[in-house]
Amino acid sequence: MLDINKIRADFPILSQKVNGKPLVYFDNGATSQKPQVVIDAISKYYQEINANIHRGVHTLSQLATDAYEISRGKIQNHINAKFSHEVLFTSGTTHGINLVTNGFASLLKAGDEILVSALEHHSNIVPWQMLCEKTGAILRVIPMNENGELIMAEYDKLLSDKTKIVTVNHISNALGTVNPIKYMIDEAHKFGAAVLIDGAQAVPHLKPDVQELDCDFYVFSGHKICGPTGTGILYGKEDWLNKLPPYQGGGEMIKDVTFEKTTYAELPHKFEAGTPNIAGGIVLGTAIDYMNEVGFENIQQQELELLEYGTKRLLEIDGLKIYGTAKEKTSVISFNIEGIHPYDIGTIIDKLGIAVRTGHHCAQPIMNFFNIPGTIRASFAFYNTKEEIDAMVEAVKRAKMMLS
Repeated sequence: MLDINKIRADFPILSQKVNGKPLVYFDNGATSQKPQVVIDAISKYYQEINANIHRGVHTLSQLATDAYEISRGKIQNHINAKFSHEVLFTSGTTHGINLVTNGFASLLKAGDEILVSALEHHSNIVPWQMLCEKTGAILRVIPMNENGELIMAEYDKLLSDKTKIVTVNHISNALGTVNPIKYMIDEAHKFGAAVLIDGAQAVPHLKPDVQELDCDFYVFSGHKICGPTGTGILYGKEDWLNKLPPYQGGGEMIKDVTFEKTTYAELPHKFEAGTPNIAGGIVLGTAIDYMNEVGFENIQQQELELLEYGTKRLLEIDGLKIYGTAKEKTSVISFNIEGIHPYDIGTIIDKLGIAVRTGHHCAQPIMNFFNIPGTIRASFAFYNTKEEIDAMVEAVKRAKMMLS
C-alpha cells in the first residue's frame, strides 16, 4: 500500500493553490507532475557535469556520456529490451512514430496496407496518412464499438498478406481503454507484418515487457512518466532498426564522411543525430528509478481504486454520461453533461482549482464516432486521492447548476 501523504510530499507542485483553491491535478494524461528528485537531478546535471556527450575526451564529457548511457541501460532493463542499442532516445512519442514512418517510406509500395485503430491519437494517424500519400500505400482502420473497445473480429478480417505494419496504442488517451495488444501482435506476425505500439498512455501505469509482447517497435514519452518534457524512447528490434534508413543526417550518426560518400554509425547512434537533450535523457532514468521505487503494483492498485471511486461518484450526477466503458481500462474518465459544452464545465471548475482536460484530446475520430465535440477528461495518477475526486464532483455539480 502507498503512503499517499509521503508520495504527495515528493511533488512540490501539488501543495500549491490555483485561483485561491488547493490544486487538484487531474490532467495526468496530458503530462504527469514531477517529483523533487527529478527536479533536483536536472539542476545537478547543469551544475556539475554539463558537457556534450560521446565526442570529448575531457572529464566532464566522459561523466556526461556515462550518465547518459547508464540511463539508456536503465530503460533497457525497465522495458526488458534484449540489447541497449535497441533503445533510442527521442524527443517524445511523436518523434518516435515519425522516425519509423520515415523509414518505412523506403519499404512500402503502392497497394501495401497499414492498419491503424479507431482509438488512435493524432500522432499515430497523421504520420501514417503522410506515408500513404508518399508511397501509395492504403490506410485501413480497425473499428471500435460503443464501449470504446476495438472489434477483434473486424481486425482479423482486415489482416492480409498486404498488411505491412499494424500500429495501435496500448492504452487510449481519450477513453482509457486497454487494448489486447499481445493478441494483435501475434495475429499480425502470422502475416509477416510489423507492429508498432504507442505506449505513451501505458507507461505511467504499467511496465511493458517488449520481449514478452514481441512487438517490433514500442514508443513512449518521458513527460508522462514523471520525467522531463522533450524526452522519449523508441524501442525497435535490432533487425528492424538495421533495415530502416536514418531519419536525420548530421553529427553523431556517422561513421565516416567524405564529399563522395558517408557511412552511418552503428545502432543506436545511427538514429541519434545531433546534440540530444542530454539532461532530459539522463533524468528520464531518474524518473524511471522513482516509478520503480514506488512500485507498479502499488501504482495500479491505487489508480484502480481511484477509477472505481471516480466512476461511482460522477455517475451520481444527473445527466452525466461516461464515454469509454471497456472491461479493461485504466484511470481515465471521459464524460459530458447533457446540454452543456465540455469547455464550459472545464473553465468553471478551473476557477475552483480543478485541472482537467476538455476537447477532443487529439483523438477527433473518437469524438466523431460518438457524435460529440469533445469530452471532459479526468485522468488520475498514483499521487491523486479520493478526497480530490470528491472536490471535483462538487465542482462539476456547481458548474452544472450555473450552466443549466
